[in-house]
Amino acid sequence: MEKFGKVKQLIADIEKDADKFYKANNGAAGTRVRKAMQDLKILATEIRREITGKKNAK
Repeated sequence: MEKFGKVKQLIADIEKDADKFYKANNGAAGTRVRKAMQDLKILATEIRREITGKKNAK
């Protein structure tokens, strides 16, 4: 559950930069959002592997 909490926190952190990118057309904020989304993808993959491992261990 710790990793799931990290996902929620990461999404909350991205929100301000996403706002800056879409509303103010701030390119640097867009770069930060893209990096955070990549981190989110990696974290989601780790969570999927963990869940699959626990499921298959039964």
